[in-house]
Amino acid sequence: MRRALLVLMALLVTGIVPVIAQPKEKLMVYTSMKEVLIGEIRDAFTKKYPNIQFDYYSAGAGKIMAKIAAERQSGKLVVDVLWTSEIPDFYSLKKEGVLQRYESPEAKYVVSPLNDPDYEFTPARLGTLGITYNTNKIKTPPTQWSDLLGPAYKDGFAIANPALSGTSMVSVGMIANNLGWDFIQKLRANGAKMGQGSGQVVDDTAAGDLAACIGVDYITIDKIKLGAPLGFAYPKEMLVIPSPVAIFKGTPNLAAAQKFVDFLLSKEGQTIIANNYTLPVRKDVPIVQGVGLVAPDEAVKRAMKIDYLKLMVEKQAVIDKFTEIMQKK
Repeated sequence: MRRALLVLMALLVTGIVPVIAQPKEKLMVYTSMKEVLIGEIRDAFTKKYPNIQFDYYSAGAGKIMAKIAAERQSGKLVVDVLWTSEIPDFYSLKKEGVLQRYESPEAKYVVSPLNDPDYEFTPARLGTLGITYNTNKIKTPPTQWSDLLGPAYKDGFAIANPALSGTSMVSVGMIANNLGWDFIQKLRANGAKMGQGSGQVVDDTAAGDLAACIGVDYITIDKIKLGAPLGFAYPKEMLVIPSPVAIFKGTPNLAAAQKFVDFLLSKEGQTIIANNYTLPVRKDVPIVQGVGLVAPDEAVKRAMKIDYLKLMVEKQAVIDKFTEIMQKK
């Protein structure tokens, strides 16, 4: 110790100031976003903040929530930030009082059909679903939901299983709330089916096993870019599902978590999101053109209304009713 002090004093006398390495901040993000997107976000974020050690866990929202529940049970919460599309999960966590209030300076630019006035979560992406159709089977793109009741879609339309896909569960809830369960009954009468997951119904449509399905924006557009015979169109009333981001209360990495939320909502972060064929939450970020997407403010204007708190309570009933309708002979 004495020798180290002597060396330090000698360096100071000679005018040489030693550089003392700062310990790295840490950040752990749990997200259901696709690997390509979160990977690009990570690379850009760590380039801007090289002193933050950024790690993420990417999985389906159900697996993520199970992991968080296990961590909370053990008293060792690893996650700092949560970013998924399962809005009911954020309301549940908020109700339990485990989310940190944080009003990012970037939050004022956010446009979304959903906003938390307490800033315990903030929309960071506008996920949309439209009608994904096989261009060999459907020559005229659909413009309204009632088009799906026509002969072109008979026995060839599918909606992903809402018990397997949270996105589908919210979509079914929105359709039932805005168009009525009668509309879903009519879809079934026209031969509509319940598919598997959100990716599978798009695959089945690309393969020609289906004429069309309710498809997630980026899943469909990714396949169009790879040459799949698919089109993507929004009916007038749109399925818009924001993907919120939230910080866990009590995180020892609060400063790093806040920087991440700021970056995600910034023009730079939102541009990465937009370039991945989905909608940003900012009007000043251009969307990818020529693939059927609409501007964020247009999507918000056309978004179907849903009460997420009510949907949380009725989730199982919605799944059961939809399944019963779709399994009718």
